[in-house]
Amino acid sequence: MREVWRFLDLGIIDPPTSGAVGEAILIARSKNLVPDTLFLYQRDPPACSIGYFQAVENVVNVEECKRLGVAISRRITGGGAIYSDKDNLTYNIVVHENNKKVPQDILKSYEVLCRGVVESLKMLGLNALFKPVNDILVDGRKISGSSQTRRKKVVLHHGTLLIKTDVKTMSKVLKVSKEKMSDKVAKSIEERVINLETALKEKPDIEVIKNILKRGFEKALDIDLVSGELSEYEKKLTHKLATEKYSTREWNFRR
Repeated sequence: MREVWRFLDLGIIDPPTSGAVGEAILIARSKNLVPDTLFLYQRDPPACSIGYFQAVENVVNVEECKRLGVAISRRITGGGAIYSDKDNLTYNIVVHENNKKVPQDILKSYEVLCRGVVESLKMLGLNALFKPVNDILVDGRKISGSSQTRRKKVVLHHGTLLIKTDVKTMSKVLKVSKEKMSDKVAKSIEERVINLETALKEKPDIEVIKNILKRGFEKALDIDLVSGELSEYEKKLTHKLATEKYSTREWNFRR
């Protein structure tokens, strides 16, 4: 019998809420108040999401963010800075670390938990593959990246899927090291990444993509995803964390 996980589509949410809801679900899962969960959202207004260990000034052009109305939002997972807007989709997996589907080895767990996106892209007829540590490529260009943390015996793994993201704005607000560009054998962010719209050569329907992602993760993890809602505990904790933590300069510019 296949495992049943909760599936949530949170729609479009703001940057502080996007950070807060992941932590709230993680805490709720650690208390066994909710099941293992896969949830999706889009972020608006646009934001630079900063990895937990990063210094903002090293990875983000703060003045350009102010000029363009791009928020700066630190997350609790590691990894590098990303730009996201309402035209990309963020997937999130919250699963107890005792679940045998998730390898204890962190590097292996990335590959396993990214398979849902790879399977989804293959369902769309694209040549997708996982590239360690945490990237998914289509025709050699990055279409998805992910990050992870493990706290309170719970894994929070999340990643973005570029749908028709504003790559020009992305290239203005993110600082990318020369070394990283060299490693990727590319001259600019615009050459390194690819939107789903470009890969498919047509405008994707976001609702169709959400459904395909759901099916892709069901296939990759051998689970059934059943639509649900946030619990009252999660809603209240999300509001508290969004207000008292993820909206504050103390958190977002702590490094």
